[in-house]
Amino acid sequence: MAHRPDATALQQRLTRATEAAAAAGVDALFVTPGADLRYLTGYEALPLERLTCLVLPARGEPVLVVPRLEHAAAEASGAGDVVKIATHEETDDAFALAAGLASDALGGAVALVGVADRMWAEHVLRFRAALPQAQQTTAGQVLRPLRVIKQADEIDGLRRAGAAIDRVHDRMAEWLRPGRTEAAIARDIADAIVAEGHATVNFTIVASGPNGASPHHHTSDRVVEAGDSVVVDIGGTMPDGYCSDCTRTYVAGGSPDPEFARYYDVLLAAQKASCAAVRPGVTAASVDAAARDVITDGGYGEYFVHRTGHGIGLEEHEEPWIVAGNDTILAPGMAFSIEPGIYLPGRHGARIEDIVVVTEDGVERLDTGSRELQVL
Repeated sequence: MAHRPDATALQQRLTRATEAAAAAGVDALFVTPGADLRYLTGYEALPLERLTCLVLPARGEPVLVVPRLEHAAAEASGAGDVVKIATHEETDDAFALAAGLASDALGGAVALVGVADRMWAEHVLRFRAALPQAQQTTAGQVLRPLRVIKQADEIDGLRRAGAAIDRVHDRMAEWLRPGRTEAAIARDIADAIVAEGHATVNFTIVASGPNGASPHHHTSDRVVEAGDSVVVDIGGTMPDGYCSDCTRTYVAGGSPDPEFARYYDVLLAAQKASCAAVRPGVTAASVDAAARDVITDGGYGEYFVHRTGHGIGLEEHEEPWIVAGNDTILAPGMAFSIEPGIYLPGRHGARIEDIVVVTEDGVERLDTGSRELQVL
C-alpha cells in the first residue's frame, strides 16, 4: 500500500520551495519529471519528449504544465489537489507556455531561472530560447537543502523500505548456494524484492569470488563455488517512492579464505565505528574518516576505493555524500548509507551497508539485520 504525502504536506513543501527560491534570488523553478517533481507534487511523471514541468515562481501560483494525453495521469496522482494543472496540445509551444506562466506570475521580469538538475539538455535549450533574457542555474541549489532533511513521514517511508529489504536478506539461504550462477541467484532475489513490498527493483548485485573485488559488478554466468565469498548489494523503490539499499557479504558453504575472514573482521569494526560516529553537529567527512581509519590501521587502506556513503530518499543516490573533504554538518533528518568495503583485485571483496538516519541525539540504523559474516 502506498503512503502518499497528503495535500497539506505537499503544500508545505511547495511553500518552503517558493520561499527558498525567493531567498536565493531565483525568480522561478522549472521542475521536470524526477524526484524533485515527485517531492513537490506527489506526481511520478513519465519523462517524455513532450514537456511536463512544474512552474514554481518565487511569487505567485505554481502551475503544473502537462501534455493533454498525460492530464488524466497527473490528476490521478493527486497533483491537482495542490497545484493548478495546465495542458498543452501537440501543436502548442509548451516551453513558451511555461515561460509565459512564470513571466505573468512575476509581472514580466524573469532574470534568473532554476532548471531541474536532470532536465534533458534539449529542454534546457528550449527554455533558454523561450526566456532569452534570463540566466539559468540549477533548481537543485534551491531544493537540495529542503530534500536533504527528511520529515517524519519520509523517515517512516525509509524505515519501511529498510525493513522490506532486510526481509530479502533474511531469505538469502534459499537462493545463494554453490552450483548456481550469479544471474540465477539475482533473478530469485529480484522476485523477492517485489514480493516483500517494493514496487520496482533498482539493482541486484551478486558478486562471487573474484567478482566481489569489483564494487559495482552486477551479475554474470559465473557459478558460485563452495567457500566463495559473495557480495550481495540490493535495493528497490517502495510504492511511496522511497528507496532501500543494503549490502551483506556471505560465504556460500565451506570455509572462507583465511585472509578474507581476517579482513572481514576489520571491515565489520570499521562499519560499526562509522555508524557510531553519526550524530548532529559532526561533518560528513568525519563519518567517512571513522571507517577509513579503522581499515587503514588494519592494513587494508589501499583496498577501500570509494566513499563511505551516499544520501538516500526518493533517489538511491542523493546528498549528503559521506566522503573525505565534505564539510557538510550533519543534522537531524539526514539519511544516508554507511558502506565501507575492502576489495582485493582478482581475489575477493566484502562490503557491509546499512541506511542510517541522524536523530536529535545520535543515529538510528534503518537496516537492522546481522552484520556478522554468515556462512550459508
